[in-house]
Amino acid sequence: MDLLNTLVDKGLRRELPTRDEALAVLATSDDDLLDVVAAAGKVRRHWFGRRVKLNYLVNLKSGLCPEDCSYCSQRLGSTAGILKYTWLKPDQASEAAAAGVAGGAKRVCLVASGRGPTDRDVARVSETIRTIKDNNEGVEVCACLGLLSDGQAERLREAGADAYNHNLNTSEATYGEITTTHTYEDRVDTVQKAHAAGLSACSGLIAGMGETDEDLVDVVFSLRELDPDSVPVNFLIPFEGTPLGKEWNLTPQRCLRILAMTRFVCPDVEVRIAGGREVHLRTMQPLALHLANSIFLGDYLTSEGQAGKADLEMIADAGFEVEGTDQVTLPEHRAAGGCHDGGGVCGSGGGGACGSDAAPEASEPRTAADARTDLVAVRRRGAGTDLAPNA
Repeated sequence: MDLLNTLVDKGLRRELPTRDEALAVLATSDDDLLDVVAAAGKVRRHWFGRRVKLNYLVNLKSGLCPEDCSYCSQRLGSTAGILKYTWLKPDQASEAAAAGVAGGAKRVCLVASGRGPTDRDVARVSETIRTIKDNNEGVEVCACLGLLSDGQAERLREAGADAYNHNLNTSEATYGEITTTHTYEDRVDTVQKAHAAGLSACSGLIAGMGETDEDLVDVVFSLRELDPDSVPVNFLIPFEGTPLGKEWNLTPQRCLRILAMTRFVCPDVEVRIAGGREVHLRTMQPLALHLANSIFLGDYLTSEGQAGKADLEMIADAGFEVEGTDQVTLPEHRAAGGCHDGGGVCGSGGGGACGSDAAPEASEPRTAADARTDLVAVRRRGAGTDLAPNA
């Protein structure tokens, strides 16, 4: 397929595909799916070999968020029966993090619900970061605390944070349909603050919220322009009690196409399979490792994930290896900071966006009969509980 050969060549050169090429990946048939995976896998292996980076979530503060993000079980007005608790103490968070590190995680992601941290919250999280780093040699720490105010990213960096996560989630054109309490521009501003403070920026998307193929391409192209080091691809977990609780729009095949498109657009970036992989990829998860070079280990913020032991077995069975703390995740040109030139299209060789009068139609939405509500389970163990995590 000429399209795939072109995309592989561009990926090896870090050249931005055209919008039409990205849309064409999403429009490929199931008959061509393995060819798509194989092509994107060549790009993944060129930049990251067969290494898989493991990340571990610690939910520092759960529930009772004042924001109205439609996809979130912690949102204002959510009736999902999730765990609700206030800030974990630094030693509690460190103990939770240690379970993930013992399971093979290289990075610990500290997350707290809310619009954004107060200065007191930043001080609290800074102490937590120092405690985790003192107790776990070589571990990376990423903070995810919402919208940042001036100077807060710098304080987190001084405390030892390596990265900051703040996802764009969906396209700028449709952002107002999923959230009204803050704007798309607010999110972009926070990612830019993290960059400016010297933190490794982590920003991704959520697929499955009813978006079109054009929306998916828009948000991934916007991420390429922002130039984060890590792009988490979340697949909506439809929690009952949230506005999107009945949105079951994904198949395993569509998830693989979305990951492949993301890899072609962001070839040398850490592409992470994030929330919802067990719910939507299901038995196709091992194929996704040929596209992404990073996953979360164990549970998520408010939902259960696959057991950590099963994650490790899956990685080994698929012929991949867990990335060690002594290995550098990013390719040399990114690890050295050479790609953060502000233009956001490193090695693109041009504007890279090509218009078309006709775009492929979005895939047919799934129906209620396809819902796998049995795969959505509220987290009842780990951080905020007296039960051991499943790392």
